Amino acid sequence: MATDAVAQLADSLAKTLVTEGELSYKGQGRKFDNAQSVEEMVKEIQEFKGLKALRLEGNTYGVEAAQAIAKALETKSEFKYCYWSDMFTGRLRSEIPPALNSLGAALMTAGARLTVLDLSDNAFGPDGVKGIEKLLKSTACHTLQELRLNNCGMGIGGGKILAAALTECYKQSSAQGTPLGLKVFIAGRNRLENDGATALAQAFQLMGSLEEVHVPQNGINHPGVTALATAMQHNPQLRVLNLNDNTFTKKGAIAMAQALKHLRSIQVINFGDCLVRSEGAIAIAEAVTEGLPILKELNLSFGEITGEAALLVAQSVEGKATLEKLDLNGNCLGEEGCDDLREVMDGLNMGDLLGSLSDDEGEPEEDDDDEEEDEDEEDEDEEEGDEDDEEEDDEDEEDDEDDVEEEEDSSVNQVSSPLSVPRSPDAASFLCFPSPDKLLKLGTKRALLFEQQVNTPCHEFLTQYTFYEFSSCLPLSLIQSEDKVKPVHVVPGHLQALEYVVRQDYFPQDHIAVLEAFMSR
Repeated sequence: MATDAVAQLADSLAKTLVTEGELSYKGQGRKFDNAQSVEEMVKEIQEFKGLKALRLEGNTYGVEAAQAIAKALETKSEFKYCYWSDMFTGRLRSEIPPALNSLGAALMTAGARLTVLDLSDNAFGPDGVKGIEKLLKSTACHTLQELRLNNCGMGIGGGKILAAALTECYKQSSAQGTPLGLKVFIAGRNRLENDGATALAQAFQLMGSLEEVHVPQNGINHPGVTALATAMQHNPQLRVLNLNDNTFTKKGAIAMAQALKHLRSIQVINFGDCLVRSEGAIAIAEAVTEGLPILKELNLSFGEITGEAALLVAQSVEGKATLEKLDLNGNCLGEEGCDDLREVMDGLNMGDLLGSLSDDEGEPEEDDDDEEEDEDEEDEDEEEGDEDDEEEDDEDEEDDEDDVEEEEDSSVNQVSSPLSVPRSPDAASFLCFPSPDKLLKLGTKRALLFEQQVNTPCHEFLTQYTFYEFSSCLPLSLIQSEDKVKPVHVVPGHLQALEYVVRQDYFPQDHIAVLEAFMSR
């Protein structure tokens, strides 16, 4: 135990060593709004001979403050390390791009050659990526080895801008005989989705130098996973691959398993919470059996893997002398399956390397296997459905009414269905699928019908219903300032209704803060 504690302490110390030539203001929790507030910092930067690293994280900087710091960096030609994560807390999104532009321009003016660029936890969105676009394309980043953009809210648009900038940087640096050799790429929690991941995959494939890739929690499905898998095959020195909490399904898992057969340097695989399922797990097990001689960690937790597939995964790590952990928690093994898995690992003298199975989901129901195939087939349909939804959202209200009539006509003309007379609208059908036409057809007693249906006074019901409809029609992308906002035709009516009801005594007071949050965006 004492030896383990010493090893952990030594590891922690190794990770926190101060870089030679480093000036740090890390974690001071200070707010710098203007040039006057950073006068002391600017003076220290100017007087620091041989400055190579600057830590600004854990504070918040306004545009003027950033410009003042940038001015001081214009003469620092030996500068290499930008530790600039979490430095815009509480700032307007519009402040971030000019601040980043000024800092990047200063590094280009200085003739710096960066090794590390860390802008994680800044939540600057696609506009923030535009703020570092010029820097990424410049000679300052031809030597970049680590790019850390974790939790920046880049979105699909930001992912595409970033991919294009990295591609341009690689082409320009290659033309000068020193191609970009990026080794570490971290961009978790950025909502890259399939399009953003696919764009980045093309850049990764072009570079071929990656050793660590971390893109967890990005809403990537099997098309994006497949694109990344293809790109990884062209990065033979890859050691760490972390795609935790994306959605592989069988197709993505099999594609990634094929990629693993080309990655003999891989040490850490984190496909936890990726829904690899049994067939995907079997394919990955095959890849592990055939290669991966220095594998240290394999995480296939929470993937809907059954007992038989889990046993094949366990058997695949036999003879892996460097293995430190196998994580199969949260799958569908059942009590007997967990016991069998432990027995197999004990038989391999690796029982202590098996992670906890405390969150096992139990054996799957008989219909689950059939449902897996159906869900995989539906993955492609979802993309087509998304495109259809966008087209439908762009139509007029009159077109929407025409669609309702066409649906009614088609349901009548189906051979398999008997002819039926459309029923007259009622309050229940209106609440499920509201439309102006249905509301008018309810007649002058519509208020009484609503009260009878929901057992709530009409004015209170309309307040709640209007507020719900208003909230649900605002897409999340609007709040997150992405470029994929779809037209919403019903908002003006909601706004008019809310403008009236918020002035009434019956308007719920606890809704005021939420409504203000929406309107302030």
